[in-house]
Amino acid sequence: MLYAALGPLEIALIVVAVVLVFGVGKLSQVGGALGRSIREFRREKDGLSDDTPKLTTRQTREESNSQSEAKTTEESKN
Repeated sequence: MLYAALGPLEIALIVVAVVLVFGVGKLSQVGGALGRSIREFRREKDGLSDDTPKLTTRQTREESNSQSEAKTTEESKN
C-alpha cells in the first residue's frame, strides 16, 4: 500500500536524495550489492524450502518404523 501513497513527485525526490547521498559512481556499486543480497536471500530461502520435505519424509519413515515395531512387539506378547 506504500506504493499507492507515493506519487511521481515523491518518487523523483527520493531518487534525487539517493543520488545526492551516494553519488552516481557509488550508486552502481550500491545497486549491485543490493542485487547480490536479494539473490543470496532467495537462494537461501529456496534451500530452506527444499530441506523441509526431506525432513518430513524422514520423520514419517521413522514414525512408520516405530509403529511397525510396536505392532510386532504386541503380536509376540500374545
